[in-house]
Amino acid sequence: MSSAAAPRVSADDALDPRAMREPLPNAWYCVGQASAIAGGKMRAVALNGEQVVVGRARDGALFALRDRCPHRGMALSKGKFDGDTLMCPFHGWRFGTDGRCRDVPTLSEHDASDFSRIAVQRFPIVESAGFLWVNPHLGPSDPGAVPAVPSLDFEPAGCLVLELEVEASFDLTTLSLVDPGHVAFVHDTWWFRPSKELREKVKTFQPVPHGFVMTSHATTTSSPVYRLLGGVPEVEIEFRLPGVRLERIKAGTKRVANYTFATPMSPNRTMLTNALYWSMPALNLLKPVARPMMRQFLTQDQQVLQHAQAGLDRKPTMVLLGQGDLPSQWYFRLKREALEAAREGRPFANPLVHQELRWRS
Repeated sequence: MSSAAAPRVSADDALDPRAMREPLPNAWYCVGQASAIAGGKMRAVALNGEQVVVGRARDGALFALRDRCPHRGMALSKGKFDGDTLMCPFHGWRFGTDGRCRDVPTLSEHDASDFSRIAVQRFPIVESAGFLWVNPHLGPSDPGAVPAVPSLDFEPAGCLVLELEVEASFDLTTLSLVDPGHVAFVHDTWWFRPSKELREKVKTFQPVPHGFVMTSHATTTSSPVYRLLGGVPEVEIEFRLPGVRLERIKAGTKRVANYTFATPMSPNRTMLTNALYWSMPALNLLKPVARPMMRQFLTQDQQVLQHAQAGLDRKPTMVLLGQGDLPSQWYFRLKREALEAAREGRPFANPLVHQELRWRS
């Protein structure tokens, strides 16, 4: 009994090289804090070259629509929202939160024009960990094939959020979330890295759905940040597509989570969002001190990424070398697998394996 020959892949079936240079089309991206649209509000956000208006209806339901009236292209976010319909400020066209046109007030009662089929593009939107997440994919989607939206495994007693726009590509910004080598040089501050000596690091990584995780390990208590928790904290750091870094810290019953999200705004502009959560109410007293420290940390990333982007604009090549650069290579492998799986209509298969890495930092 002979086995069937494997199907040949034609040039038309090959992955478009341009896709690897763009953010994943079918994924959840952070578009801001959920509190920004509390009380039936709406706001405009930029997502991967698209303008989107997100909001919360009177009944609490979320919506995300293309921020463009199909009549003359006016931004719907510039108009009024009554909790049920959005009114374009140009000619008063009204749209429901489902995107369907509800009314064209300029039409005469004798005009037989049918506006019932006119609609604004809708996008999936969910709320998790205090943030709004939008998937800009326009084609059919299998929910099981999309990386999961970040969530919290504890009830936070406090939270501190900072957002910073970076004039750099989504890929370059996302690589900073998995790059351990830059920490000693970019974030060389007394409160984060008191020791100026490079030390050998040995960490174990293993694959998880749509990403990888640096498995939980006991860490040093020399850092002032860790010292606040008492005991010997255990740290687990997960990266998952499309650009999400989840750092979870445990010390007994105490919990801290440091989440960072990259959101593509345009080809060379990325929003970097950092959210710090904690379970200890007493840490709320440190917010006035923690905020400028977090901003300093993110600004350091912002500045170095913008300078690096200028260099890549002149010559768009990177040399990834050594085990410290393997997580960056893994990011591109994961991204390619996600694109190829979607193109071939098959489940995502994580190409990574359990591995121990060594580098100096």
